[in-house]
Amino acid sequence: VTQMASICLAPQNSRTSVGLYHRAALEAAGDKLKIEFVESWYNHPLLIAAFAANLGSTWQNACDEAGAKVPVIFTAHSVPCGTVESSENSPADPYADQARETAALVAAMIAGLSVSDWRFAFQSQGMSGGPWIGPTVEETIQELHHLGHGTVLIQTIGFVCDHVEVLYDIDIAFRKFAAELGMKLWRADSLNASPEFITALADLARTCLSRL
Repeated sequence: VTQMASICLAPQNSRTSVGLYHRAALEAAGDKLKIEFVESWYNHPLLIAAFAANLGSTWQNACDEAGAKVPVIFTAHSVPCGTVESSENSPADPYADQARETAALVAAMIAGLSVSDWRFAFQSQGMSGGPWIGPTVEETIQELHHLGHGTVLIQTIGFVCDHVEVLYDIDIAFRKFAAELGMKLWRADSLNASPEFITALADLARTCLSRL
């Protein structure tokens, strides 16, 4: 193998995640392997359709049970403020803007979900020193509680498959946090092996390989 396409399964590009993977791969490859790297795919139409397909039915079920519109919180992993802020040596990191744009594109595909019906929050902040970008999911759940909502639905658009930051952080920790406020928390299924998601990856691969 002398050339390859590389797709990081994090749709939004941050120099603290995708950027690090990219540099590590190029350093390991040296001059022996040509790598065509997908920088980001946060707004790929098939990715957006895959997220919307999982959200739509879950949101409708939640609304039917609640007898009212259920607010949606879209989430992505937080990163330290210091690593994404612009400086003399580096421009502003695109990650937060790309994550919010993914959320807005997904929300626009859900019939009946207006701009006022959804929020965006960052989750899974680390314990390293210094502030991390927000708002947090906990702050956003509290805001919705204060507005009188008794139900909330979370869809993470920063993760594409189930892992600890979905199965624990959302399904256990955030669900418990909401319950302590008297709220029920729903979660849209992760993409995992959904047909729409796999089709998106195949399209990315074909496009990337065509550039080699």
